[in-house]
Amino acid sequence: MLDLLVALAILAGLVGAVVQVIPGGLVVGTAVFVWGAVTGGTLGWSVAAVAVILTAAALVLKYLLAGRYLKRRGVPNRSLLVGAVLGIIGFFVIPFVGLFIGFIGGTYLAELQRLRDPRAARQATAHAMRATGISILVELAMALVTAMVWLGAVLSVRL
Repeated sequence: MLDLLVALAILAGLVGAVVQVIPGGLVVGTAVFVWGAVTGGTLGWSVAAVAVILTAAALVLKYLLAGRYLKRRGVPNRSLLVGAVLGIIGFFVIPFVGLFIGFIGGTYLAELQRLRDPRAARQATAHAMRATGISILVELAMALVTAMVWLGAVLSVRL
């Protein structure tokens, strides 16, 4: 029963890593950690430790890589903050798609105010979207690796 619950949590986390409505990588890491802690023994605690390490690495890596990309392109954190705030507001105004519309629109408006050039604001917004894509890919990759570690452990126990 625990394996099924963890598998469902991992599935939800993987979807969340792509859709970005829930912190998918954190959900996967937590589910695998709980499985390891409940399973116990050398295998369980080893899997739990790997889950913690991979989840922490994903959290750090996605912000470092996306931040470096944005810094090289000259997009300030303030624009992303405005985009995030408007994305959250958009999520409640237009469920699900409002998050994306609000983030893109907010980032564009912040860059338009800063740069005073619609073309440059569109380019900066495109860079912010690419950085978001980088973050999503990093989170998804680490969540998939964590899920594979868990699956390998489950199969080794069952076989």
